[in-house]
Amino acid sequence: MITCVIRYEIDPYKLRAFEEYARNWGKVIPRCGADLIGYFAPHEGTATTAYGIYSIADLAAYEAYRARLRADPLGRENFALSARERFIRREERQFFTLASAG
Repeated sequence: MITCVIRYEIDPYKLRAFEEYARNWGKVIPRCGADLIGYFAPHEGTATTAYGIYSIADLAAYEAYRARLRADPLGRENFALSARERFIRREERQFFTLASAG
């Protein structure tokens, strides 16, 4: 199992749009085959950093999952929302394995 952590740099004046984006992924991600841990918006401290975190079996499963996201109607709408509203300034994905598991 791997965990994908997406770090977003967002426009703090478009937080509501990011929250809509996050809620939409909350429906799409599980439907497309990943275990969503959650989307996290700024609360205290930096107003521009947000995260999306989910787990998936492996990188091969990740590639198939990404294809399903692009084919999902709400997934396509969400990609369009992001492009139209431009609330994401930058995003980066990192993949981790659980080091504390026995």
